[in-house]
Amino acid sequence: MKFTILPVAVIAASTLFSCVSQKKYDELQNKFNSAYSENQGCQTELAVAKAKLANFESNQGQFENTVQSERNQVKDLQAALKKCIDGGSKNVSELVKEINESNKYIKHLVNAKSKSDSLNMVLTNNLTRSLSSEETKDVDVKVLKGVVYISLADNMLYKSGSYEISPAAGETLSKIAKIINDYRDYDVLIEGNTDNVPISKPNIRNNWDLSALRASSVVQALQNQYGVDPKRMTAGGRGEFNPLTTNATPDGKSKNRRTQIIILPKLDQFMDLIGQAPKN
Repeated sequence: MKFTILPVAVIAASTLFSCVSQKKYDELQNKFNSAYSENQGCQTELAVAKAKLANFESNQGQFENTVQSERNQVKDLQAALKKCIDGGSKNVSELVKEINESNKYIKHLVNAKSKSDSLNMVLTNNLTRSLSSEETKDVDVKVLKGVVYISLADNMLYKSGSYEISPAAGETLSKIAKIINDYRDYDVLIEGNTDNVPISKPNIRNNWDLSALRASSVVQALQNQYGVDPKRMTAGGRGEFNPLTTNATPDGKSKNRRTQIIILPKLDQFMDLIGQAPKN
C-alpha cells in the first residue's frame, strides 16, 4: 500500500506546484500553520480545565459525604421523636426543636462549603493569572482551606543528595517569583521535605539538615535572582516527617522529596477575597 500511495502523492504534489503559484502556496501554508498553532493552544487550555474540574469533583464528593452524615443524624432524631410519641418519654416540642436545629446546621454546611469553594477559586485564579496555560504545566498550585500550596519535585530543583539549586531550575523559579511578586503583601513559607533514606555528609548530618538547607537555597535564589523581598519569606525544613505517601516504594519516595512554597494571605486580604467570591 505504501508503494502505491507514494507515487500518487508525488504526482499530486507536482500537479499542485504547477497549478498554484509559490505566493499562493506560501499564503495557504501560513494559514495552515496559524490554525494548527491555535488548535494546540486550545488543547492545552482544555487539559488545564479538565484538571481543575477533576479537583472540584473530588472536593464535591467529600462535601456530599458530610451532608449525608448530617442527614443520617436527622433520621436518628426523627426516630427518637417517634419513640417519644409512642412511649411518652420525652417532650415532643423539644425533639422538634432539635430536628429544626439539625436542619439549620445542614443548611449552614451547604452555605459554608459554597463560600469556601468560591473563595478558593478566586484565590487560585488571582495567583495563577500571571501564568500562561503553558507555564501552569510546570507549577502545581493548590488551595486548601484558604492557603496556597505550590509544590515542586526535588529533581526539578536539585541534584540527588544536594541542596544546590540546579541551572535547569531557573525557569521554574522565575515563574514562582512572578506569582509571589504579583502579591507583594502576602507572606511566603518555603518548606523542604525529604524521604526517609538516611544521609550523612561533611556538611549535612541528616534529613533535617538537608530539608532546611534546600528551603534556604530556594529563599536565597528568590531573593538574589528574582527580587523577592526577604522580609516576606521564611525558610523551614520538615525532614522526612511530613510525607505525602508511603516511603516503601520508589514512586512514594519521589513524591515525598519535594519543596513546598506556601503563600499565606493575611486577615485583611482574606476579607477582600471573601468580598470577591460570588454568592452562588
